[in-house]
Amino acid sequence: MSPFRRIPLVMTACCLALSLHPLAREAKEADRDVIYDESRVPAYDLPPLLVMDEGSPVTTPEQWRTRRRPEIFSLFANLVYGRVPPPAEPLQTRFAVLRTVSGFLDGMAVRKEVRLEFRNSRGALDMLVLVFVPKHAAGPVPAILVHSFDDTRSPAFQPHPARPGMLRNGWPLGALIRRGFGLVAVYQQDLVGHNEVEFLHTIHALFYPPGQSFPKANEWGVLGAVAWGGSRALDYLEQDPDIDARRVAVMGHSKMGKAALWTAASDERFAMAISVQSGCAGAALWRRRYGETLEKMVTRFPYWLCRNAWKFAGREDDLPVDQHMLLALVAPRPLYVCSAAEDHWADPRGEYLSAWHAGEVYRLLGRRALPSPEPPPLMEPILDRDVGYHIRKGGHSVDPYDWEQILTFASRHLKPVTVSSPGLPENSR
Repeated sequence: MSPFRRIPLVMTACCLALSLHPLAREAKEADRDVIYDESRVPAYDLPPLLVMDEGSPVTTPEQWRTRRRPEIFSLFANLVYGRVPPPAEPLQTRFAVLRTVSGFLDGMAVRKEVRLEFRNSRGALDMLVLVFVPKHAAGPVPAILVHSFDDTRSPAFQPHPARPGMLRNGWPLGALIRRGFGLVAVYQQDLVGHNEVEFLHTIHALFYPPGQSFPKANEWGVLGAVAWGGSRALDYLEQDPDIDARRVAVMGHSKMGKAALWTAASDERFAMAISVQSGCAGAALWRRRYGETLEKMVTRFPYWLCRNAWKFAGREDDLPVDQHMLLALVAPRPLYVCSAAEDHWADPRGEYLSAWHAGEVYRLLGRRALPSPEPPPLMEPILDRDVGYHIRKGGHSVDPYDWEQILTFASRHLKPVTVSSPGLPENSR
């Protein structure tokens, strides 16, 4: 039975008014009004990172940590992604390891199926998390937690029959194992369902007080719920003896890249953030209006963000934040941003510029930011800093080149342990 079917489905007038579009439907990139020409990008001014709301400058790391960062986070929480409300009734959370396969991937890995159960009198919800760790590690390993589009119950997470070291979904598990990393998969739709009606009655329903059936204007949308789920998975990882929970990166692609950045901003326990072509509401700057815009997003995917975000559709200059400020919330932790040259919808230049401007905070905190306001050439990654970046050939996907750069960057910062892995094919790298 689908986990969210156990929550009563009480249809309200608000719910009936919804447009029943699937949450993962394709955006229409060919709309005539979409900007794909740099000459059409409007002039814009970004909100300052290092100026307090009341106008005084931020000049010390302490001022950033105790005053400016909380100001910026509050703006994103109230106006963009939505706050997680306190549940009207305490939420009971239980972890259970359902199954362990100790000889996974030709004996090189251990695969765990972990059920996270959330329950109160409003209902119950399960989230199935997959944890893969090297079988022969010298100690607890760092890990990359990925917000996944693939159902963790599906064959996508079984070994690929023709590509040694790969999972069926193309994730290079063998390469992670060789480098001493664990891999954690969290499935977004366990928490938010497949459309706007299911979204209202999944994890959100457990938080509603009596009489509420719809998120308030400043309460979490889909991306906020996915981020919350990532944090609950990290709660489990803190109890897993095979994982060093102090060295867990969070990663996502496309919509899940947006969620990964908000996860890292919301939960400073995550040691690193990795964004792969996250675009609008992810790494790309709102004010450029290049490719996908806020108006396109809230029209086609109205519950990804909180309802307060809707009023800024077509009025991005009125937003008191832009996405360089979201990336700055990751600081001083390492940040890696991946773009693709043909993924115009995600605005690769806007992703780079956002990461560049976030460097103002990284430098204040004594970290190494990107070296130039101009992006690097194709296939020339920036890996030796605390903010890393690459832009590759091709379009909207996570391909082997992306994984290779991500693992190189993560290895520099998360310091994986030594793994003895005889027998794993070299082409699993």
